[in-house]
Amino acid sequence: MSDPVVVTAVFFPAEGQRAAVVEALRRGIPAVHEEVGCELYAIHDAPDGSIVMIEKWSTEADFDAHSTAAPVVAIRESLVGLTAAPTVVTKLVPLPVGDERGAL
Repeated sequence: MSDPVVVTAVFFPAEGQRAAVVEALRRGIPAVHEEVGCELYAIHDAPDGSIVMIEKWSTEADFDAHSTAAPVVAIRESLVGLTAAPTVVTKLVPLPVGDERGAL
């Protein structure tokens, strides 16, 4: 069995566009939650004003399929003109430590 894949995606709202970025993400997230292998897909405020998406996918193949699936394409399109910089996506592989609290 494949290890789960944890991903962060950091969005940088353009000045005055934070609410619009959050709304675009809120509209798109429910469709992503329906994708095969989506275990976590949640947005968070960061102290620097960015919005951080934390994702968890059951397998690398599930994440790869998500990367080109209609829901994420729609989210990308809905963010055009709302961000000040490209989204930074980082794919991580858990290094579990201890009990179930040691990995996402």
